[in-house]
Amino acid sequence: MATIDLNSDVGESFGNWSFGDDTKIIAATSSVNVACGFHAGDPTTIRATCAAAKRTGVVIGAHPGYRDLAGFGRRFMDIEPDELTNDVVYQIGALQALARAEGALVQYVKPHGALYNTIAHHAGQAEAVVRAILCLDPSLPLMVLPGSEIQRTAQAAGLRTVVEAFADRAYNPDGTLVPRTRPGAVLKNLDAVVKQSVRLATKQEIEAIDGSVLHVEAQSICLHGDTPGAVAMADSTRRALIEAGVTIESFV
Repeated sequence: MATIDLNSDVGESFGNWSFGDDTKIIAATSSVNVACGFHAGDPTTIRATCAAAKRTGVVIGAHPGYRDLAGFGRRFMDIEPDELTNDVVYQIGALQALARAEGALVQYVKPHGALYNTIAHHAGQAEAVVRAILCLDPSLPLMVLPGSEIQRTAQAAGLRTVVEAFADRAYNPDGTLVPRTRPGAVLKNLDAVVKQSVRLATKQEIEAIDGSVLHVEAQSICLHGDTPGAVAMADSTRRALIEAGVTIESFV
């Protein structure tokens, strides 16, 4: 019987702007990546999201990103390593405080957006992120793409890594994600998302855009909470995984 974590990005609303249906997304997952204020989220939203996750029994993870509210953290930023380390420390620390105010804990880290993709190959920024976690709490697991620079750097530093795959993203033959600027990078067809999720969980396989098959030993599958139809995708994916004999459980 396979066991898989199902995670999603939440807490991304801020001010008068609302993104996603966090309550329903949280109910369908086992772990949630909570925005920390730099790419999205504000203190009130973040605290309320932590409270909802605690009520539902869902594990809370920090989702730090570039300081890029206008670009939703999806644009590369050439930041000095020490500055990036401090930015990540600041974001995780803020989430830890807001979670603690609700009697909850932050139990892992998953970088967001362009930062997540950059540290898959950029050694300097990967090292900066690892340093941030080491100085805060070396027991925090780090969610990573398999075979990435951040995975190697984190493991060399003694951090626990959690391999992640995406239910709603297209893959290049080398195992990297197809950039969002390319057509078809985000899977929006419900059946395609469900099929990719079940294949990942039961066969540890994913089909790349050229038709080649990638072997991915994922411990967690991500569904983006801001994708159109995200709630239906999350609910359908959860049901399909359970029907396929997969146990949905956080890696923590």
